Amino acid sequence: MRIIFMGTPQFAVASLEILYNAGYDIVGVITSVDKMGGRGRKTVIESAVKKFAVEKGLNILQPKNLKSPKFNEELKALNADLQIVVAFRMLPKVVWNMPKLGTYNLHGSLLPQYRGAAPINWAVINGETTTGVTTFKLKQEIDTGSILMQKEIPIYQSDNATDVHDRMMYVGADLVLESVKKIKKGDITLKEQDDTETSHAPKLNKENTLIDFRQDTVSVYNFIRGLSLYPGAWFKIGKNTAKIFKAEIELEEHNLQSGKLISDNKKYIKVACLDGYINIVDIQISGKRKMAVNELLNGFDINPFI
Repeated sequence: MRIIFMGTPQFAVASLEILYNAGYDIVGVITSVDKMGGRGRKTVIESAVKKFAVEKGLNILQPKNLKSPKFNEELKALNADLQIVVAFRMLPKVVWNMPKLGTYNLHGSLLPQYRGAAPINWAVINGETTTGVTTFKLKQEIDTGSILMQKEIPIYQSDNATDVHDRMMYVGADLVLESVKKIKKGDITLKEQDDTETSHAPKLNKENTLIDFRQDTVSVYNFIRGLSLYPGAWFKIGKNTAKIFKAEIELEEHNLQSGKLISDNKKYIKVACLDGYINIVDIQISGKRKMAVNELLNGFDINPFI
């Protein structure tokens, strides 16, 4: 069985690696184009998937335009039976409809829950205690294809989105391998998604990552951990943008305005919420690195903002 693998970040490498180690014939790896980065934007930045593919001597394609006739001819020439997609980008029909066995995607939720670009983040933000991974056969509308396999993953109260991401990466890779084995045997039963059970996980941006301290402490705590370590939940301290990466809940009745800062200017900063405080543990002020609050207060005067 000839397989094309499509993916870009480290999350996708685990799935490519498990297929490679299992001896499957990976005839092509499709990943993002190289970017320029670093100081002066003079360093070539390759995707994690490309680095792995280069190391293993796999055939790599890096199309700018997935609809380009040249790329589609190259793809067709690979004569793949199956395409596996993990953390790539939306494919046009001419691409996902090409292999005879279809194109299957790994998604970081129990579909139809959390369709969209940031399923891990929104599951944590919403206080879910379980999430999971799904393999499904692609069709045109994003994350709507027929489900092949699913596996649940717990979300612990102390988890941030990175913790869940890192566990999911390997659980997802195992599910990809199981799914490919089933497809190869022809032992597949596809289940249509129930659209009435749909929830969404929109792309993260500056607007939807701003902390609203008018909420209860649990909601704010979940919001912070759901955006940690990336991109980071943020708020303003004066003219400074501050991102919180780790916090604790302090339940206590008060009459303070939500968002009010309280600090001894030595060891702690906490912020008033609806039913208590968010006690900040790790923070990053614009122009500074991420650090513990007591370290920040060694050189940052919080008093003008209290």
